[in-house]
Amino acid sequence: MRDEVPPGEDGDDGDGPARNRGLQTAVALEGDGTDIALARHLAADFLTRVQAEYGLKVSSRGMDLTRLVVSELVTNARKYAPGPVLMELRIDGEVIEVSVWDTDPVLPVARAADPGRLGQHGLEIVMAVAQGFEARRETVGKRITARVPLTDEVGYRSPR
Repeated sequence: MRDEVPPGEDGDDGDGPARNRGLQTAVALEGDGTDIALARHLAADFLTRVQAEYGLKVSSRGMDLTRLVVSELVTNARKYAPGPVLMELRIDGEVIEVSVWDTDPVLPVARAADPGRLGQHGLEIVMAVAQGFEARRETVGKRITARVPLTDEVGYRSPR
């Protein structure tokens, strides 16, 4: 697991809303049944640490949405891609970027809403609560990134 980078070491002067840029952590998840719970706990621990150490504001809703997005993205990576998964968390102002890399190059596609469908709603959920969403192919595999507001004051727009 990579430790957080202190504010100001990413070229930021420490003033204004950009002061929280550069706080980050990452973890490689190796593929057993505990990965999803571990990823949720790591995300919560990361946000708790940056709250305590850097005074970052994180609402209960921000914490819950971050854990939800982490859970959905890691679940999809574990379910559809063989091999390891890399989860990165990065603070960008008042938003946390949750990025999950896996070995499958196929980009996910949100399915049409269907209240009768059991399961396979994870991407719909992520896109509904995220401030931004990106899926891109990498040299190997793909990377999915969702931007989640950390406070209730940070407005978010639904992609719909």
